[in-house]
Amino acid sequence: NGILIRSGEAIQTIKELDVIVFDKTGTITKGKPEVTDIVAASGFNQNDVLLYGASAEAGSEHPLGKSIVDYAKAKGLSLLNIAGFSAVTGRGVRATVDDQLVLVGSRKLMTEQGIDPGTMAPEMNRLEEEAKTAMLVARGGQLLGIISVADTLKEDSVAAIAELKKMGLTTAMITGDN
Repeated sequence: NGILIRSGEAIQTIKELDVIVFDKTGTITKGKPEVTDIVAASGFNQNDVLLYGASAEAGSEHPLGKSIVDYAKAKGLSLLNIAGFSAVTGRGVRATVDDQLVLVGSRKLMTEQGIDPGTMAPEMNRLEEEAKTAMLVARGGQLLGIISVADTLKEDSVAAIAELKKMGLTTAMITGDN
């Protein structure tokens, strides 16, 4: 059942538990980030956002970037060729796609590149409040939209936690994610 008990004493003390704390990644979630939302800025559509975001991320080894690329391919999109790629530590990525600079990343990355992320702030805030990692996508100095990614719940997590609560236990989650 995925439970490791190291000693008989541990079994004895289980009856005294009040709180059970879970590590999120891989315990109550699948441990694999997935695209959850694509929000297009005014004048663009979701395919624009996904096509340029995934094309730029094609050079990335980061799990969030790979999830965007995998999602685009599953949607049948043919990624565009990139001429250059670089990761911007803690902020996102930059790549030259169809002779235009494409950025995928944080508000800070956009601001540093002279792009005002303010028009997308309400959507960014909403997605982040839903515990999703929201990444802005820009092409040629203009915001295309947002791609959000999250580590989704395992199918049985909700039922397991509900059962623990029925038993009178409090549950908590530890995570480094949004």
